[in-house]
Amino acid sequence: MAQLAEILGRAVTWPLVVLAKAMDPALRWWQRRTGIGGMAAFFLLPNLAVFGVFVIVPLVLNFIYSLTGGSDILLPDRTFVGGAQYARLIDCDNYLQPLTCREDHFWTAVRNTTLFVLFQVSLMVTVSMITALILNRNIRGRGFFRAVFFFPVLLSPVVVGLIWRWILQRQGLLNLIVTELGLEPVVWLNDRFYAFAAAVGVSTWAHMGFYTLILLAGLQAIPRDLYEAAEMDATPSTRVFRRITLPLLGPNLAVVLVLALIRGVQIFDEAYVLTGGGPGTATMYITQYIYEVGFASLLRNPGLAAAASILMGLILVVLTLIQLWLSRRAEKAKAR
Repeated sequence: MAQLAEILGRAVTWPLVVLAKAMDPALRWWQRRTGIGGMAAFFLLPNLAVFGVFVIVPLVLNFIYSLTGGSDILLPDRTFVGGAQYARLIDCDNYLQPLTCREDHFWTAVRNTTLFVLFQVSLMVTVSMITALILNRNIRGRGFFRAVFFFPVLLSPVVVGLIWRWILQRQGLLNLIVTELGLEPVVWLNDRFYAFAAAVGVSTWAHMGFYTLILLAGLQAIPRDLYEAAEMDATPSTRVFRRITLPLLGPNLAVVLVLALIRGVQIFDEAYVLTGGGPGTATMYITQYIYEVGFASLLRNPGLAAAASILMGLILVVLTLIQLWLSRRAEKAKAR
């Protein structure tokens, strides 16, 4: 059996060995000419090429599209309009009242996305923190519960939306339970408040396992000696959390906040499957607005959708830089 495994191993690695030997003279020559830095650039070049083709080039094309007008998809068939699409998006008398804006659906989506991010990120961080603190304790079946909380992350967002739509629809599982309790069924997805709350709750349920894992890793990296010293001093648990756990968990919390914020602003898939943006425009978010204006609408406007996506990207960059600056500032203050 050992000999068979060795033969199979050689058969699998033989092409790689031949390729490495064939490339060895050229790599040695390149290293002599450029040094260690040149070798690093050589190995980074494939990744940079893929990044350029699938990220940089589409970003440049998207910006070019935002400067054009018309409903044609092909760039040569479109007309150059400059910043007209951006001017159309920001043309508004009162940004707090979307109906006073030229593109009222865009500002409705901005308002909905802002509210969604505020509630969803706050709920996500709070629930993930509580879950991580519980799973970090020495409880029975800890490995099982860690797997249970992480399992929704493995599901497709479309599957998540379909599952919860089946649960929350008028003849769904939740209304069946409500009816069995002798209460009147609730049309969860046809009410503005309940539909918004459902989008927040479903998104939190689907992604909290990932953020819990990040926080749990941070908790396990905290030295146990600090907790043992605090226990010997009879320090209250709330004080231990504020003075030991929270400060040392700061970098992990910063990562969670940044990732949750980016994910929240980009909300689309599970919310779209769950509510379709309704009722009305109660759960229509920026990404859905971009999708509908650019592709789904009969009067599609790819240039306007591209301009909206550029603005959303700039907002994400600014918010991310602000959060990173605050986290670095907190780390420097802690180091003092």
